[in-house]
Amino acid sequence: MNKITEYLKSCGTFYLATEENGQPHVRPFGAVCEFEGKLYIVTNNQKKVYQQMKANGKVEICGMYKGTWIRVEGEVKEDTRKEARVAMMNDNTASLSSMYTVDDNLMTVFYFEHATATIYSFHADPEVIKL
Repeated sequence: MNKITEYLKSCGTFYLATEENGQPHVRPFGAVCEFEGKLYIVTNNQKKVYQQMKANGKVEICGMYKGTWIRVEGEVKEDTRKEARVAMMNDNTASLSSMYTVDDNLMTVFYFEHATATIYSFHADPEVIKL
């Protein structure tokens, strides 16, 4: 799990794809953390992406770093526990503290369940990691 989290952090910006009414939607994300052995992402519960993930938890992340790229595909579930939000904030204080506080009723976190990460390269076979 640590390898996936560190890879996504190295990307700086990675892209999350959701679906609504058969139409894919992709947007940039930048905060990720590992909590209780699971990969977590964060968003604002007032955004469309939040509603899309609640309606259909099947998502994909894609990011690129130093000539390699990663695809994380799976299903996300919301974690409403304060401890999960604290872990996200502690791991991403620089990027999140200007947007959220742990108890602002806006910050929400999702974790990947039943997911697979694949790291690709033009020079090597893909590395597949089950989450």
